[in-house]
Amino acid sequence: MRAVIVRSFGGPEVLEIAEVPTPVPGPGQVRIRVTAAALNPADLYTRSGGLAEAGLMPVRDLIGIGWDVAGVVDETGPGTTGFAPGDEVIGLSDRLDVPLGTHADFVVLDATSIAPAPQGISPIEASTLPLNALTAAQSLDHLALEPGRTLLVTGAAGAVGGFAVELAAAQGIRVVATAAAADEPLVRKLGAEFFVPRGARLGEAVRTLVPGGVDAAIDAAVLGAEALDAVRSQGAFVALVGGGEPRPLRGIRVSNTWIRADGTRLARLATLAESGALTLRVAETYPLDRSAAAHRRLGEGGLRGRVVLVP
Repeated sequence: MRAVIVRSFGGPEVLEIAEVPTPVPGPGQVRIRVTAAALNPADLYTRSGGLAEAGLMPVRDLIGIGWDVAGVVDETGPGTTGFAPGDEVIGLSDRLDVPLGTHADFVVLDATSIAPAPQGISPIEASTLPLNALTAAQSLDHLALEPGRTLLVTGAAGAVGGFAVELAAAQGIRVVATAAAADEPLVRKLGAEFFVPRGARLGEAVRTLVPGGVDAAIDAAVLGAEALDAVRSQGAFVALVGGGEPRPLRGIRVSNTWIRADGTRLARLATLAESGALTLRVAETYPLDRSAAAHRRLGEGGLRGRVVLVP
């Protein structure tokens, strides 16, 4: 089978479409025939060596690429329950030290890392759900905000930010969103009550809308101290990138969301997507053998939706 791998870190040119043995599922695992696999910034950092430099993964001779997947169960390992060949599923590969990722013809995942695919939604769209929606959901879990509380979401027009706005608004949380000025109609449609255009002095702008500052922030745009300034004293702040968390000034509780696969939670998110409560956005699609072009496009920025690889 084919798989996207890197043997050395660098730009998109280091990506290789290699012929490798088809993986075999072990106990409690399933093998998925990949129908679509979203491309995320984490994949760019894996390829470039950024995650290795940060100490998040070891340097190996061969490293697989890809976190998100939508596909069909092809084979189950010994003792695996809950899924059978032919089942349409979505899933998340959350381990960094793996020789094969989801950007391949087949991938093996733990059965606890997958969920039934959302019905009535294309696999291309469904593949954009796992990493980004789970990151947003787990970030909100860290904050544990009650209905009526206020939340700042930076990068609200992005994949994680958009899901965070929708999930928070559905919980009765009042959302202040920041993004490019042209994205205001989008983020308000997603559920934001307030909007601050990118480039504004964020702390002052937010405090004009919410006197004293918001109760919490999810910093999807990695603004750090600038976003922290918009949070009230003794509030809460969630960073999404290792090293992107600011100092916990003014008694603010600062934490980082280290994403983990969770098939049960992913199933609930898939149900929300089925009902239209979560908006799945695809920017562009590429065949697997054009992975380098897909990486270049994502690296250019300006997308409102995910790039998806289609084997």
